[in-house]
Amino acid sequence: MPYKSFVLPAIGVVVLVLGFMLFGGLGDNLVYYLTPAEAVAQRADFPDAERFRLGGLVQEGTLQETDGGVFFVVTDGDKSIDVVHTGAPPQLFQEGIGVVVEGSWSADHFESDTLIVKHDEEYISEEDGNYVPPADASG
Repeated sequence: MPYKSFVLPAIGVVVLVLGFMLFGGLGDNLVYYLTPAEAVAQRADFPDAERFRLGGLVQEGTLQETDGGVFFVVTDGDKSIDVVHTGAPPQLFQEGIGVVVEGSWSADHFESDTLIVKHDEEYISEEDGNYVPPADASG
């Protein structure tokens, strides 16, 4: 009897500790982003210089190179936000793709220092007949 009264609670404690270690800290590591509509609606919750992530599509016809990076507009089909990104954009960055930018509001636009492009996982080689080079590719 004493053996069972010790083992069952011990197993329960081990399961709880393992569960907390695996899933308890997960909430701190999840990173969410706001769509442009959410960012505009929650503008008061994110004053200038308060960092957050913004995700959406790069609007066609808005991409412009600047001295220190790029300017473009992120949209979710409902709202659009001007983005000034400082630094070199990733190689796959182009108009019409999904992006997540990290930064903060600065007056009426979003200033970003981190830009993550979303792309599909399908690789198509140049030898494959379906390969289409990026619009700005040279060579």
